[in-house]
Amino acid sequence: MKTTRLRVELRYVEPAVVRVIDVPATATLPELHDALQAVIGWTDSHLHQFVTPEATYGMEIPGEEVWPEDQRDETGALISDLGTEFEYLYDFGDGWTHRVEVLGPGDSAPGCVDGYGACPPEDCGGPGGYTELLDALADPTHPEHEHLRGWVGNRLRPFDRAATDQRVRQVVGVAPESVRLLLDLAAERIKLTPGGRLPRTVVRGMQQHRPRWHPLGRPAATEDDLWPLVALHDLLRRVGLLRLRHGVLAPTRAAGDDLAVVRRLRTAFEPNTFATEITELTIGVVAAHGSLPRTQLAAQVHQLLGRGWQRDGQPVTEQDVADAIVHVSPIMRGLDLIDDTNWHAWTLGPSARSLLPRASMLAEFLTNDE
Repeated sequence: MKTTRLRVELRYVEPAVVRVIDVPATATLPELHDALQAVIGWTDSHLHQFVTPEATYGMEIPGEEVWPEDQRDETGALISDLGTEFEYLYDFGDGWTHRVEVLGPGDSAPGCVDGYGACPPEDCGGPGGYTELLDALADPTHPEHEHLRGWVGNRLRPFDRAATDQRVRQVVGVAPESVRLLLDLAAERIKLTPGGRLPRTVVRGMQQHRPRWHPLGRPAATEDDLWPLVALHDLLRRVGLLRLRHGVLAPTRAAGDDLAVVRRLRTAFEPNTFATEITELTIGVVAAHGSLPRTQLAAQVHQLLGRGWQRDGQPVTEQDVADAIVHVSPIMRGLDLIDDTNWHAWTLGPSARSLLPRASMLAEFLTNDE
């Protein structure tokens, strides 16, 4: 994979915070935003913008005015649209400004190359508030010393290049093994059954690698015996990684590019929808707290669920959340996001931290907040 090397400096902050990062050369601005959040150590809790001398790029929020009025939608823009130097603004209230310089081509894989300086805690008041916070923490006689030390907790940690490198790689993403297994089987061109299902040879081939996909552990007779496979088959066709022509299923050109595969998979999780919120919160909670009984998992997710979600005109209950988790579980299993070998207590699947960036950031936040 071709990458671009960036030097990122958090301005107006002492001690200095600098990172050197390799990102995909074809990264979109939303993907670059995720990588910058991961490499600095932010939690993606606020709005952001990319600013160049020629243009400002940001998120379009339905029903909300943007500033400046000529702000461009970042969705379709690429890192190459920003030039060789630009600013990345994060949290318009605190006003964190990052100077980003393009150094040239990077290594063959994304990651964090170098850096120094701890990321300030979120919501500490920007550069000025951060200076006051550090002064109070360094002075045991300061009237706010104990309160602020408790508020900061373990969120102000030294820079760890290895851990940061891993976070960046996870944010860029890796195609789940289960997806690759089905795409590889489809490379031989699969003739579907008259009912439009995968033939038994393919079903058994997938079950060989995922024996727990059958609820009773028996050999599957049809695709419908393996709910995660049904969900995975449907998703890969819906996002354009598998194409059906004349009853024959085969991978599309995008299926041969890992970055394209991850991008396509992520489009299936539409932001600000209930199903996506439940999926990301479920993964984040399990990643932060480990294996949990389903009732306790639903309670934790319900507690984190933002206000405003309703069902039949009533606020969503814990039971509604429990039902929703069960509803999205086939696709979470199909994408290796969760492992429900023990049906009563789910654990993380191998793709949990490398497919949905917001879930990974949520896990980081919950872990640091303990």
